[in-house]
Amino acid sequence: MAASGRMSKSAIASSLAESVGIPKKQALLFLEEQACLAYAQAKNGFVIPGLGKLELKNRKARMGRNPATGETIKIPAKKVVKFRVAKAAKDAILGGGGKAKKAARKRGR
Repeated sequence: MAASGRMSKSAIASSLAESVGIPKKQALLFLEEQACLAYAQAKNGFVIPGLGKLELKNRKARMGRNPATGETIKIPAKKVVKFRVAKAAKDAILGGGGKAKKAARKRGR
């Protein structure tokens, strides 16, 4: 749909509504509810099938440098949110071949 550039939330909703056959308003509501559910469940690991997984990770405290002064500073431990892309998404986007390559490997080719 958006050949040059990113798709907006409205464009995504329009595309979903058209392909599934529902009103655009319902598609927008679905996107908003999915985001709210992801925020609430990220601490447990929220999976979006075919796309990836939101995970909460703990980073250890470490030593770093202030890039302006070169001074060594202590960076405290903290929690961060990570998104791990699903293998199916990587294969679809990067052209990994997916099932065809797996079948060839199993046959020894």
